[in-house]
Amino acid sequence: MTSTHAFWLAGRQAAGETTFDVTSPWDGRVVGTVSVPTDAQVEEAVAAAHAVVDEFAATPAHVRAAALDHVSKRLVERTEEIAQLISAENGKPVKWARGEVGRAVSVFRFAAEEARRFNGGEAQRLDTDAGGQGRLALTRRFPKGVVLGIAPFNFPLNLCAHKIAPAIAVGAPIVLKPAPATPLSGLILGELLAETELPAGSWSVLTVPNDKMPALVQDERLPVISFTGSDKVGYAIMDSVPRKHCTLELGGNGAAVVLADFASEEDLDWAATRIATFSNYQGGQSCISVQRVIADATVYDRLLPKIVAAVEAQVTGDPSDSATDVGPLVNEDAAKRVESWVDEAVEGGAQLLTGGKRDGASYAPTVLTGVPADATLACEEVFGPVLTVQSVNGEAEAFAAVNSSQYGLQAGVFTRDLQTAFRAHRALEVGGVIVGDVPSYRADQMPYGGAKQSGVGREGVKYAMDDYTYERVLVLTGLAL
Repeated sequence: MTSTHAFWLAGRQAAGETTFDVTSPWDGRVVGTVSVPTDAQVEEAVAAAHAVVDEFAATPAHVRAAALDHVSKRLVERTEEIAQLISAENGKPVKWARGEVGRAVSVFRFAAEEARRFNGGEAQRLDTDAGGQGRLALTRRFPKGVVLGIAPFNFPLNLCAHKIAPAIAVGAPIVLKPAPATPLSGLILGELLAETELPAGSWSVLTVPNDKMPALVQDERLPVISFTGSDKVGYAIMDSVPRKHCTLELGGNGAAVVLADFASEEDLDWAATRIATFSNYQGGQSCISVQRVIADATVYDRLLPKIVAAVEAQVTGDPSDSATDVGPLVNEDAAKRVESWVDEAVEGGAQLLTGGKRDGASYAPTVLTGVPADATLACEEVFGPVLTVQSVNGEAEAFAAVNSSQYGLQAGVFTRDLQTAFRAHRALEVGGVIVGDVPSYRADQMPYGGAKQSGVGREGVKYAMDDYTYERVLVLTGLAL
C-alpha cells in the first residue's frame, strides 16, 4: 500500500513534481504516497471545468444518472478494499469504515435517482390576474457554475461523495479537494468516475495542500463552494468571497436530552448504549457525535452509571480489527488537544468518571460531570471521544441547556411523548431534532445542516442539488389556457 497515487485532472490521471506521504494514525506506517499538482495543473483543471459548464449542463439526464449508478455499483464491488483503505489512512475502525462505504453507495444511488427526475419544471398559470391572460410560466433549475468541493478527513469517502454526486446529478462541473490527511478515498472516487462517459473536464480530484486553498476559493470561475470543516475556516472562506454561493457544514456540540418520561430500565439502557456508542464512534470525530448529555434530575442518578458502564465497554485498539469500536484520532496533535481540554476541565472542578488518558494519537473514551460552563470542553467542539453529563430540572431547562451552545447542528431528544417531540422541534435551535435517539443519526437523503455557528445551507442529495442550482423562469405568451 505504498505506491504513488496520481491525482485526477479533468478526468484523467496526472502526476505533479512533488509528493507527500499519507500515514496511519494508528501505527505511523506509510499508507500511500500522493502526487501533488503544480500550480499550472491546478489552473488546467479549473480552466477545463469552466470551459465545459454549458456542455455538462446540457448532458442528457440518462448519461449523468448512468455514471452515478456505475459509481454506486462499483463501490459495492470494492467495499472491503475501500473500507480497509479508509481505516488505514483515517484510523477509523474498519467496522465503521464499512458503514461509510455503504453510505457512499447510497449517496450515488440517490443522486442517480434524483438526476432522472430533476428539473421536470413547474408550470404556473399567470392568468389569475388580468395582466397575465394567455401566459404560462415554466420554472426550471440550472447550475450556478463550477463547484469547488472541499472535504474533511473524518468521512474521507462519504463526504467527498456528498460533494461530487449532487454536482454530477445537476450537470455542474466539480473540482474536489480532499483533505490532505486522507486523500486516498477521494482518489478512489476518481478511479470510478474515470470508468464513466462523463465529459472530459467535468470533474477533477486535486490533492493540493491547504495553503493552496485560498487561491481556489478566490477564483471567479468557481462560483459555488461546498465546504465541510471547522467553523473558523468555513466562515473565513465565506467572509473572503461574499458574492459567491457558499454551503458550509461546520462544527457541532451535539446534545442528547433524556427527559423524565424516558424512565424505564429498558429506555435508560437503550439511551445509555446509544450515547456511549455515538460519543465514541469515529473516535468522536463527527460533527454530530454526542458531546453533551442533558438528563432530567428524575432519571440522572439511574442513567449516569449506565452511561459510564457502556462507555467502558467500548473496545479500543487496532482499527483494522473488526472487534474495535474506538480507534485513534487523526493524529497525535489532535489527541493532545483533547487531553488538554479534559485536563483544563478537571482543574476547573469537573469530575472524571472514566477515561482521561492518552496514548500517542489514541485517547481513552471519557466521561465527565460537573464541567464548568466556561470550560473549553463545554463551549467548543471537542472532536474526540469525550462526553459530559449534566442534570437539569424539567424540559424547559433541558432545552435551554441545548440552546446555550454557539453551535446548532443536531440534537437528540429521548422522549416517548409526541407533544414533547413537537415542542422540541419548535424550541431547539438546531438543524435537526432526532426523537428517541442520539443527534448522531443521519440519513444521507435527508436535509442536513445547522444553525448558528454550525453553518449555512443544507446537504442531503436533493437539497445539495437545489443549492448548486438556481431557478430560471420561462414565460410563454398568447396561449389558450
